[in-house]
Amino acid sequence: MTTSRWNDLGERIGVGAIIAAVGLLCVWLGGPIFMVLTVAISGVMVWELVRMLDVNAPAVWLGVMAGLALTAAELLPPAYALPLCIAPAFAGALWLDKRRVTFALFTVLIILAGLGLYILRTEYGFIWMLWLAVVVIVTDVFGYIFGRMIGGPKMWPRVSPNKTWSGTIAGWIGAAIAGGAFGIAAGAGPEIIPISITLSMAGQIGDIAESAVKRRAGVKDSSSLLPGHGGLFDRFDGMLGASVTLLLISPVVGFPPGLAV
Repeated sequence: MTTSRWNDLGERIGVGAIIAAVGLLCVWLGGPIFMVLTVAISGVMVWELVRMLDVNAPAVWLGVMAGLALTAAELLPPAYALPLCIAPAFAGALWLDKRRVTFALFTVLIILAGLGLYILRTEYGFIWMLWLAVVVIVTDVFGYIFGRMIGGPKMWPRVSPNKTWSGTIAGWIGAAIAGGAFGIAAGAGPEIIPISITLSMAGQIGDIAESAVKRRAGVKDSSSLLPGHGGLFDRFDGMLGASVTLLLISPVVGFPPGLAV
């Protein structure tokens, strides 16, 4: 084990702690404050996405449009949500000269993820929003620490050369532990553990998908907004996958499991 493998850990933990503190406060407050957070993060992520895919496209305008679409989706009845989530993708098709399909797909996912987080906090409360955040964070932390400690075979070296199977599996184990702890605290059924593992996997897929976009664009980070983490897209790619997945599976699994909604 060499020091260089850990030389960014202090900065990463410091910035991560600030992000966690701000996020936790907004989640706890809920309502308009949390809505503003989801809109801001989603808008910035679309801005970063555009800058990676096509430097000549109006990244700011597309980010603002995505934020406005998410705001409307959160305020209007559910029937309006899907067209509002899709609308900015069509705008990108007009303004981007290349990689339009990639932009459209990720923009829809980003807006859906923001909407899923807002619905989770509004309909199910603070504890379940905290659960999702903890599952994603624990997956990332366990994967980062145990992947570097244990090493071993790479998961997908062409796309994400730093990810190992040891870190990936450690992330699943961490998510299971976090899900079980929240299940006990909230009185949920044992189904919360496989759901937590599923969301852990979805978060890892979101991470890998973002890595693929960065590799295709030839960039290391989505932006330089967050020292030690890159951009918001780098920080919230796992939440992107987990939130969209939870939004899709919650009607099927009867979320929250074992509780009367």
